[in-house]
Amino acid sequence: MRLVLYLAFAIILLVLWYRAEHQSQPVSDATHEIQSTTVFIPDAQTKYSGCTVHDANPDHACTPGAVFSSATKEDICTSGYSKSVRDVPVMEKKAVYEEYGISHRTPGKYEVDHFISLELGGSNTVANLWPEAATPQPGFHEKDKVENYLHQQVCSGAMTLGEAQRKIATNWYAVYLIL
Repeated sequence: MRLVLYLAFAIILLVLWYRAEHQSQPVSDATHEIQSTTVFIPDAQTKYSGCTVHDANPDHACTPGAVFSSATKEDICTSGYSKSVRDVPVMEKKAVYEEYGISHRTPGKYEVDHFISLELGGSNTVANLWPEAATPQPGFHEKDKVENYLHQQVCSGAMTLGEAQRKIATNWYAVYLIL
């Protein structure tokens, strides 16, 4: 039993060390080369309430983005991938709305969106979810176009998965403006 407690404590310390080491990295420095594949490593979530949307982007401290570290180009380019990994329980959606101070909403006004979309390897964690509005524009309809474009770019080989993840997490609206 003691061994289990020591191992659990060691794992907790390792996780805390890792988060402290990687939390202070700006998004622009978060692209690393690993085994000749560009991988995007988002910042850690540092804020859990009082979140606000800035222009067309979520509060970076609340929603820095998060990815499935095991997702590859081959995975995301396989038909049905997004559906196979989509798993956002109602309670998690409620928590996201609470972080952003949204207590009342009408159907169609918001959607809990994956900041880094599932089709780009984004994960279902709260750090990657935000209540994106339909209006004013740009809203979730416009961001959907960016997600589809970047997905196509990755699957065609025009950009790496890490590049697409970085583009959507740093300023998806800038990508939208060039479409």
